[in-house]
Amino acid sequence: MKTDLEVHQVNTIRALALDAVKKANSGHSGTAMALAPLAHVLFTKILKYDSSNPDWHDRDRLVLSAGHASMLLYAALHLTGYDLSLEDIKQFRQWNSITPGHPEAGMTPGVEVTTGPLGQGLANAVGMAIAERNLRSRLGSELVDHFTYVIVGDGDLMEGISHEAASLAGHQGLDRLIAIYDDNRITIDGPTGIAFSDDSAARFRSYGWHVEELGDISEDLDALTSALERCKADTTRPSIVVVQSHIGFPAPNAVDTPAAHGAITSEDEIAAAKVAMGLDPSESFSVSEEVMNAYLASGRRGSSLREEWESRLANTTHDKVWVSQLLNTGIPESLDDVLPSFDPGSSIATRNANKQVLDAIEPHFPSIIAGSADLTGNTGTDMVGSPLTKENPGGRKLYYGVREHAMGSIANGMALHGGVFPVVGTFLVFADYMRPSIRMAALSKAKVAFVWSHDSIGVGEDGPTHQPVEQIASLRAIPDFPVIRPADANEVSQAWAVAAKRRGPTGLILSRQNLPVLEGTNRSNQVAMGAYTLIDAPYPAVILAGTGSEVQLCVEAAAALAQDGVPTRVVSMPCWELFEEQNDDYRYEVLLEDVPIVGVEAGISLGWERYADLTVTIDRFGSSAPGDVAMKQFGFTAANVESVARSLLL
Repeated sequence: MKTDLEVHQVNTIRALALDAVKKANSGHSGTAMALAPLAHVLFTKILKYDSSNPDWHDRDRLVLSAGHASMLLYAALHLTGYDLSLEDIKQFRQWNSITPGHPEAGMTPGVEVTTGPLGQGLANAVGMAIAERNLRSRLGSELVDHFTYVIVGDGDLMEGISHEAASLAGHQGLDRLIAIYDDNRITIDGPTGIAFSDDSAARFRSYGWHVEELGDISEDLDALTSALERCKADTTRPSIVVVQSHIGFPAPNAVDTPAAHGAITSEDEIAAAKVAMGLDPSESFSVSEEVMNAYLASGRRGSSLREEWESRLANTTHDKVWVSQLLNTGIPESLDDVLPSFDPGSSIATRNANKQVLDAIEPHFPSIIAGSADLTGNTGTDMVGSPLTKENPGGRKLYYGVREHAMGSIANGMALHGGVFPVVGTFLVFADYMRPSIRMAALSKAKVAFVWSHDSIGVGEDGPTHQPVEQIASLRAIPDFPVIRPADANEVSQAWAVAAKRRGPTGLILSRQNLPVLEGTNRSNQVAMGAYTLIDAPYPAVILAGTGSEVQLCVEAAAALAQDGVPTRVVSMPCWELFEEQNDDYRYEVLLEDVPIVGVEAGISLGWERYADLTVTIDRFGSSAPGDVAMKQFGFTAANVESVARSLLL
């Protein structure tokens, strides 16, 4: 039974959601109102947290995958004492506020992940649960012992990513993952029945989840609490609680309508809802002292647990440097010393060099967990070490199966959980399946290394369906996401120094075919500059600038031009984004303003206009043929690069 105080607490969350959306004249009122009892149960009875220390390592994680209902989370965070003021609530969705329209990690205290596209949050939560279990296995439950909760809606479960993520979670037996499914049966277009008739409970049972079908009990605090406690007690598998709520409740006209999915802004409807809740309709953003004090007490109840944890951490028998590296995803001081160097004249595919680099740094970098979407050996992510499985949760190698979309978002969750630096791999052409997660990684500064191999038409016989052409340019279009295409094995090694030290995500683009290790690529810090002069000549007449496997063509063409008396500079440009971060003096020193430039890359020409006068690129889809034949037919030869350079000198 609800006490009068609990009724008032729940209705305060609802009223804050109504008032914030009304003031902004934008947002989503209905789900926040319907799930106010759930938020109350979570923050007062279930979650382990300390609002005065939102980054405590051993806190429970709560992910709002239905991110449009952000006011539900903001209201609960404010009331329980996080550094989120009532004024912040009033600035919902406004410029420079910390209460944006969808939750954003790193902006709002208490927000764990950035959720926007539906389904992402569910996959993030799977990643968080994997990270928790891995760290618990390695550090012990005295240091890592928490749950991950995720609130999902009908839209989350319609998106395909939810199938991929839930399937892997069941296979892994993630017993500390608990999802709450808000089955309100409403979408923007109308009742869910117009497009959705899945038996979601049966679907999750088939994945191996513990399923609690509770029916229409969304207002029953005791029933919600009991169900969540039963889920916590199941130590063999992930759990999902299915609750039928009433979107917009208790707004009399909006309840159970598609309109309630959006902004309830009618003054009469808001007033009627407040009257139904026993609140004064003339008041806005009103929080009684009794309600505030009760919620603040809930926010503080985890303080003693945090202090006990801090004492255990201080007295751990584990090596403290190792523990700190793990919990804080720390970079080992010896990283630069253990990165391998490769001898000029040798030949190795950059994907194979990638594996050698991972194997070299794995013993020194305990937070790395590497894996791939059924292409572990093919992408150079087959890091030495044991697999991470249900039976071996402390492993360092995770098999994602053919689940590219979920893989990216699961990795984001692992990274944002902390303690894990995920490395994920697949073919470059399949990066298209990962676009939402890559974008969300960049937006949320999730420290993930995205490894993509088979980087050009040099893939060969598999044909245009597997030959990436536009993918590199499209990835470069994502803000805050450096895309590194190494010319050889030494640049791969340097790329890992960049990926390890950057705060957010990094993309590595690797070759299937062997590439020669070039003279001059083993000088330190060159990849970190984005571009550098590989071969120089006094007063160059032309500059050949390339990336990846095409840099070798620039080197060969430069030698031919030099033999003919044409002084030529070769510039390797592994990462445009890092190059743009350099100052003007450096950039103009590398790409001289008064010297013609040829850009060489086995991808589309888009973007090269900022650097090159002419390009050797490909602005059409590839063709099925042996890789060397395809490259030759499309003009990726030293002779053609030389010819294009000569045309600039006429």
